[in-house]
Amino acid sequence: MKNSKVYTEKIKKWYRSRKPDNKKMTEPVYPDPVEAVVYALLSEKITERQAQAVWKRCQNHFLDLNDLRVARPDEIVEIYGKENQDVRDVGTALASVLFSIFDKYHEMTLAPLQKLGKRQVKQELEGIKGISPFAVNYCLLTAFQAHAVPLTDKMILYLKDNDLVEPSADLNAIEGFLTKQISAKESFAFYTILRTESEIAVKKTRKTTKKVTKKKTTRKTAAKKTTKKTTTQKKTTRKKTKRSR
Repeated sequence: MKNSKVYTEKIKKWYRSRKPDNKKMTEPVYPDPVEAVVYALLSEKITERQAQAVWKRCQNHFLDLNDLRVARPDEIVEIYGKENQDVRDVGTALASVLFSIFDKYHEMTLAPLQKLGKRQVKQELEGIKGISPFAVNYCLLTAFQAHAVPLTDKMILYLKDNDLVEPSADLNAIEGFLTKQISAKESFAFYTILRTESEIAVKKTRKTTKKVTKKKTTRKTAAKKTTKKTTTQKKTTRKKTKRSR
């Protein structure tokens, strides 16, 4: 990544200022790595808090992951409680990934990967049809305790908006840069903090946008009322003038 020396100091300073003192973050436990992949796909386009609720509804709604594999599109919408392009994309990705896993292992599991080295695990995950880079890295980080930093679109935007990485850097360049600056031991904590900060930033931006939109709407409404009032007054004046004549 360009100007990596400059951004190295920035990212380390940013992390030091937010890293909790002597507090180890509780990492999720996935008995089968396939669960980490599913959670990643479900959570990539929404906030962590929303993702936990969606994951819980998913576990309650479907009998197992094989049931999820053959789910109808409207069932995915039901899990999210809304329908938009992101939800439709999640449904497509889930179907593609789960069918790919089933075709290779003849059951809904990635347990065979636990016998492989981490580099080979990454290659196997990347070979799954429809899987996203975020899902690959999330699975590596949480299910295999590998050195990885999963990045959502919001996290990348946050890094660029706060001048923590080169603005023109792509996903691969940013991932490579971060894994060099953040140790494997710190990867999960860094990921959690960065994701939380990015989601807070998006929330603040939306609130600001709503306030600005509300002000503009209020001004337009006031202007319309003023114009209407002026027009009415003019019409009334004209009528009075005609009567006096």
